Amino acid sequence: MRDFSSRIAALTPEQRRLLELKLKKQAVDIARPVIVARDRALDPPALSFAQQRLWFFDQLQPGNGLNNCAVAVRLRGLLDRSALERALGEVVRRHEVLRTTFTSREGKALQIVRPPEPAGIEVTDLSGSEPTERDRRVEELIKEEARRPFNLEVDSVLRSAMIRLDQSEHILLLTIHHIACDAMSIGILIGEVQHLYGAFSLGLPSPLEELPIQYADFAVWQKQWLAGETLEAELSYWKTTLSNDPPVLNLPLDRPRPLEPTHHGATETFVLAEDVDREIRSIAGAEGATLFMVLLAAFNSLLYYYSGQKDILVGSPIAGRNRREIDGLIGFFVNTLVIRTNLLGDPSFNELLLRVKDAALGAYDHQNLPFEKLVEEIQTRRDPRINPLFQVMFSFQKAQEEGMTLPGLQLDVVSAGNGLSQFDLTLMMSEKNGRLTGVLEYSTEIFE
Repeated sequence: MRDFSSRIAALTPEQRRLLELKLKKQAVDIARPVIVARDRALDPPALSFAQQRLWFFDQLQPGNGLNNCAVAVRLRGLLDRSALERALGEVVRRHEVLRTTFTSREGKALQIVRPPEPAGIEVTDLSGSEPTERDRRVEELIKEEARRPFNLEVDSVLRSAMIRLDQSEHILLLTIHHIACDAMSIGILIGEVQHLYGAFSLGLPSPLEELPIQYADFAVWQKQWLAGETLEAELSYWKTTLSNDPPVLNLPLDRPRPLEPTHHGATETFVLAEDVDREIRSIAGAEGATLFMVLLAAFNSLLYYYSGQKDILVGSPIAGRNRREIDGLIGFFVNTLVIRTNLLGDPSFNELLLRVKDAALGAYDHQNLPFEKLVEEIQTRRDPRINPLFQVMFSFQKAQEEGMTLPGLQLDVVSAGNGLSQFDLTLMMSEKNGRLTGVLEYSTEIFE
């Protein structure tokens, strides 16, 4: 006990704060009811809070690919197409959300789970094309597939297609509607396909255990748990944090906002110089901050420089997988946090970093309130041309692994952008091969 007490005494104030938050989260996690499988004989379940918002927007603006999650994987080697189709079909069988359609009955949106069906991959053969024309068509097909809309009432929410470049090189295109997935889901899907393809190509059965619960079980649990006092406690924090009418971030635009946004966008990619990279890591270590916090503080400085505003709200995604039961599930779990930082008093960068840390830790501590519920509860000025609560997004994550393998195949992830931008500006930072890299996505409707 004395040794434990001395260890606690040796912690910095920031480390104590992080430990306190971790223990508090564990206590909340223990207090929550366990997610259990619902009776499949009951009426179709309602949507999760996150799904409800996407369903609502799909009804308002049908026929766009803004909420498509797309990935393209280059396969080099001898492909067993039958084993790949079986692997995809097995993933869809395992995860009910991938064979779910959505409908409305008496004004209530519901999930309809369909029986599993064999998976088929539509193939476009470009093996006879000239290299220059082939490359152009590949880029065109990837973008077209990533932008092709879903009809959520009748379509499967997972599409698969393939481009054949030659006998030993293919590109697999997977597109999932966001209503059924998030970034971690893509990783789960690819990981399961790897395991299943390896087994099926050798004539072996699936090595994966059956899933004890499904996404619909989580949706039912979420609605039951996030109610009453639990909901009020979360709302109280956010209503206080976002009081005083959160301002719109007025960056200098190159052209007026269109009356009806099309969400057309583009991206710029960059790698931070080695000396800048080292300095950022040095600051993080010296101040007891994460790389996310240091980069967000720097981004806030830049936003202040261009807007002149000292009250800045930035959206940031968080995995939302704080229940052990859902770790292996494909589904829409990611939540969006609003991190509000003030730059009053001309703070030094170190002071700004402290403010960002406080804002981020407070948001993490109250991450259970779905952003969709927050927008519903916080009464702000509504302008259909402007995203509610924040207009700029920031994210930081470890880059996905490259060089994945399947028996007889080498896999490499290919960029699969859809040429769309949901927000005015999104800065996506990642750590790849020990270096900090960034992708800046922007709306071409308002920025050159």
